[in-house]
Amino acid sequence: MAALTPRSQRHIIIYTPSRPETMTKTAPKLDRLRQAGVLNAQPGRVQAAWFQPGSFFDANDLVQVKYEMLRHARQDGVTKAAAASLFGLSRPTFYQAQAAFEQGGVAGLLPQPRGPKSAHKLTAEVMGVIESHHSPGAPMQARELARVVFSQLGLKVHPRSIERAMTRKKKR
Repeated sequence: MAALTPRSQRHIIIYTPSRPETMTKTAPKLDRLRQAGVLNAQPGRVQAAWFQPGSFFDANDLVQVKYEMLRHARQDGVTKAAAASLFGLSRPTFYQAQAAFEQGGVAGLLPQPRGPKSAHKLTAEVMGVIESHHSPGAPMQARELARVVFSQLGLKVHPRSIERAMTRKKKR
């Protein structure tokens, strides 16, 4: 056998895999689940036999865990508390998942965006006050506009919300 030279050692290091292939296959799925907001934070708490490693079911997929929890309670006649416990979730989570599933099917189990969906404080009345005090030639500062809205309507509006609303108005 030939002696290892520094050059051949370099090639051995470069071509030797640094991680097992199983990690490289599962990491992208976990990343996709995390990005979609459906990564189960505690997959180890799922005790259902069909969620064991190597099976079709994945304890990391929260939508799959919730669906199977609901199916198990409905089809197998298990109590809601027992089903929630078996799948590592709480009873309130069971009821929330059940309501979401009844309303939207499996798509209802997907996470919904949180918080207000629009600038809910900036009604037509508030925008009217802002526009009446805002002139293109001499623009009023957003903080001053927020004070005017508070003094006239008694409504606290953040100056940044006013800035965003004015920017949206300019884009139209």
